[in-house]
Amino acid sequence: MSGKSLFEKVWLRHKVRTLPSGQDQLFIGLHLIHEVTSPQAFAMLQASGQTVPFSKNTFATIDHIIPTDTISRPYSDPLAEKMLKTLEDNTKRYGITYFGPESGKQGVVHVVGPEKGLTQPGMTIACGDSHTATHGAFGAIAFGVGTSQVRDILATQTMAIEKLKVRRIVVNGRKAIGVSAKDIILTIIRLLGITSGLGYAYEYAGEAITELSMEERMTLCNMSIEGGARVGYVNPDDTTYKWLEDRPFVKDYDSMKAFGEEMKSDVDAVFDDEVVFSASEFKPMITWGINPGQAVAIDESLPQISLLPASEKENARRAYEHMGFSPGEKMVGKKIDVVFIGSCTNGRLSDLREAASVVRGRRIAAGVRALVVPGSQEVAAAAESEDLDVIFTEAGFEWRQAGCSMCLAMNPDRLEGRQLSASTSNRNFIGRQGSPTGRTLLMSPAMAAAAAIAGEVVDIRETEPV
Repeated sequence: MSGKSLFEKVWLRHKVRTLPSGQDQLFIGLHLIHEVTSPQAFAMLQASGQTVPFSKNTFATIDHIIPTDTISRPYSDPLAEKMLKTLEDNTKRYGITYFGPESGKQGVVHVVGPEKGLTQPGMTIACGDSHTATHGAFGAIAFGVGTSQVRDILATQTMAIEKLKVRRIVVNGRKAIGVSAKDIILTIIRLLGITSGLGYAYEYAGEAITELSMEERMTLCNMSIEGGARVGYVNPDDTTYKWLEDRPFVKDYDSMKAFGEEMKSDVDAVFDDEVVFSASEFKPMITWGINPGQAVAIDESLPQISLLPASEKENARRAYEHMGFSPGEKMVGKKIDVVFIGSCTNGRLSDLREAASVVRGRRIAAGVRALVVPGSQEVAAAAESEDLDVIFTEAGFEWRQAGCSMCLAMNPDRLEGRQLSASTSNRNFIGRQGSPTGRTLLMSPAMAAAAAIAGEVVDIRETEPV
């Protein structure tokens, strides 16, 4: 009899029943909420007179709308202040743990969950945010959900969902110097496409994956959604367990580890699909268009529209028009206006260390605005204990407080006009960073830091170390 994947095991473990619709009712072990997708869900609960019977399984923080220059109340944006007050009131009303700005524990929801040890192997996790796939780095099955599902989970601790297929993505060999987890996932998205993951969970495997740190694995899983997948995960191993040891919400380390070993994919597990890559072929990547699949290796030329698949040609034309680029050009040398280092993709301590190693002893180019936004207050404190904030500020960067910031610009951090941004975030959609004419280039923290210093896009492999 064939073995089972981690996805299959975790699904069966948490399945309550199959509904008449054909969907499965799935128990959710950890529910994370924030200020943007929860207000309507709580309003629906109150309107129907329902409660939150499993309130200890839900944890809240504020991230999307919080200003990163000051946390003084009231916020200058009345809507942001109202959303924060609503979250505060609802968490008090229903007895939900809330990591607020005054707690020292606030941050981007997908940074806060793992750093607290809330995210653990073999769990089902849901959050009203598309990048919930991040938590799969720990061998969990994590779903981004809509507001009505947030309501369902608050009311019943379950959600209705169709079972996904599983695609195993194997990256063999060791990645080259200058290649980051961000480059790996951008390469995968570019090669497989932005819709090929629809209906799938992605299991990442291979030497290049198992050698990644936990924070790198989170970057990898975070952007699974950009490839169309609902879930992305890495099987738990010693790297996972060591990272979780002594985290506040890991109450029984031995049991956590034993459960992770039980849930990991069997060696003879059967998958619906498998794709194999060689890490030696991966290079530093950069996006050039208006979706994360429109990317090239830093030393490649931009694609000719005539050579693209028919399904991609019109979007490529739109991208070239919006970005002001032309087929055959290279991205190296493109002048940038803004640099953003942060987000749930690349706002962790290792990301800041990576960027600081490029910045140390240098100054940003004239005319460039550069922001560093830690993913959480704990990340900020750890970075400051290493004087990373000093390295950045002496180089001319703005050292900000924790939040989503310019990743999606639901706060004061925004592009202006047609500014070109070198960003470590996850989406380069038109208007994503606040300006309908603004332009976004996605890249790794090292690449973004190097661009800030040079004032233009550079190949990180050609940047001399300090």
